[in-house]
Amino acid sequence: MSGYVRYVKEQRGPQEAPTRRSERLAEESVQCLNGALHRLRDIWEEIGISEHQRLQRTTIVKQQVEGLLNLMSTEEESLKERLLKSIDVCRKELAALCCELDLPTIEEEEDQTILQLEKDLRTRVQIMLEQKRERKKELETLKARDQELCDVLCTPPYFLDKAVPSLGELDQFRRHLELQTEEKERRREEFVHTKKQIFLCMEDLDHVPDTSFERDVVYEDDECFNLSAANMGALQNLLLQLEEKRAKNEEVCAGMRSMIAELWCRLQIPIEEQEDFSVYMTGPSTKIRRKLQAEVQRLEELKRQNLDQVIEGFRMELVSYWDKCFYTAEQRQAFSHFHDEIYTDDLLCLHECEIVRMKHHYELHKDLFDGVQKWQESWKLLLELEKKARDPNRFANRGGNLLKEEKQRVKLERMLPKLEEELKVRIDDWEEEQLQDFMVNGQKFMNYVSTQRQLLRHEKDRKRKVVKP
Repeated sequence: MSGYVRYVKEQRGPQEAPTRRSERLAEESVQCLNGALHRLRDIWEEIGISEHQRLQRTTIVKQQVEGLLNLMSTEEESLKERLLKSIDVCRKELAALCCELDLPTIEEEEDQTILQLEKDLRTRVQIMLEQKRERKKELETLKARDQELCDVLCTPPYFLDKAVPSLGELDQFRRHLELQTEEKERRREEFVHTKKQIFLCMEDLDHVPDTSFERDVVYEDDECFNLSAANMGALQNLLLQLEEKRAKNEEVCAGMRSMIAELWCRLQIPIEEQEDFSVYMTGPSTKIRRKLQAEVQRLEELKRQNLDQVIEGFRMELVSYWDKCFYTAEQRQAFSHFHDEIYTDDLLCLHECEIVRMKHHYELHKDLFDGVQKWQESWKLLLELEKKARDPNRFANRGGNLLKEEKQRVKLERMLPKLEEELKVRIDDWEEEQLQDFMVNGQKFMNYVSTQRQLLRHEKDRKRKVVKP
C-alpha cells in the first residue's frame, strides 16, 4: 500500500501537499482495506475458521488486492509511456514546423509535469499547424492574383519554390503584387489615353483600321486589351506613325492655306466668299485637305483667267520686296520681264519665281534689312530733333517737350554708332556672300552713313556761322 501512495505522490510532481484529495483518498483506501481485513478476521473468528484456512483466505485477499493494484499500475505506466511518446512526437513535429515556418526553436518551460508538458507541446503543434494552413492558403491566393496579373501584363510568374513560405517571403510576394498592380493601372491609363489620341488621329486622317492590332486597339473593350510591354510599345509606335502622317498632312494643308490666302488677295476674292470657306482654313483632316486642294485648283484656274490682274499684283509685291531689300535701279532692271505687256502663263511663272526668290532673300537677311531700316528711321528722327534744337522759338515751349526731345536726341546719338557697327559686320558678311556691294540710295551703305553725317556737320557749321555776329 505504501508503494502505491509513493507512486501517487511521484505523479503529483513538485506540487506535493499532504492536504491534497488524492493523498487523502489513498490514506482512506488503506484504512478501508485494513478495516475490511479486520471485518474478515472477525467473521472468520465467529465462523470458527481455522488458522490454516484463515491464512489461505488472507493470501487470496492479498493476491486480489495486489493484482488489482498491479493492473492499475500497469495502466498508469502505459499512460506515462504514451505521454512521453507524445512529447517526443510533438518535439519532433515542433522542430520540423519551426524549420518549415522559419520560426525560432521553441523553448520549453522548466519544472513542468509530464502531463503539463505534453499538453503544452501538443497545443503548440496545433497552433503551428494552423499557421502552416493559413500560410499555404494565403500563398494559393497570392499565386492566383499573380497569375491574373501575369496574364494581363504577359510577365513570368513570381518565383517562390517553397510549399510553406516564411512571413518575410509572403511579405515580399505581397509587395511584388502591389508593384504589379500599380504597373497594370499605369499601363491601363496609358492605353486609354493613347487610344484616344490614336482614335483622333484616325478620324483626322479618315484612316480605317486595316491590321489586326489596329482593330484590337480601336474596337476591343479596354479591359480585354493585352497590356504586355510589346503591345504597349506597338501602341506607341502606331500613335507615332499616325501623328507623323497627321503632321505631314498639316504641313501640306498649311502650305495650301498660305497659297489660298495669297491667291484670294491677288484675285481680290470677295470677303463673303472667303468667310464661307473659312471653316476649312483650320484642321488637318483628309476631308479638309481635299477641300483645300479643290480650292487651290479653282483659284489657279481663276488666276489663269485673270493673268493681267495677277501679274500686276505680283509686280506690286516685287516692288515692295525691292524696297525692303534696298535694291538699286540696276538690280531692279535685272528682272527684264517687269515691263512686259503681253500677259501669258510663262510671264506669270517668271513673276512667281522672282517673288519666291525675293521673299527667300528677304527672309534670309531680314535682320540686316530691318537694321538698315531702323537706322534710316532713327537718323531721320535725329535730323528732325536737330532742326528743332536749332529753332530760335523752341524756348517758347511750356509743355515740357523741350526736355523730352533733348533726352531723345542724346539717346539717338549714343545708339546710332552702336547700330552702325553692328550693321557694318552684317554688311561685310552679306557682301562676301553676294559678291557685290550693299547699296543704299546709290551708295555703299557705310559711305552713305558717312555722307549723311558729313552733311549734318556742314549744316551745323553753317547755322553757327549765320548766328555768329
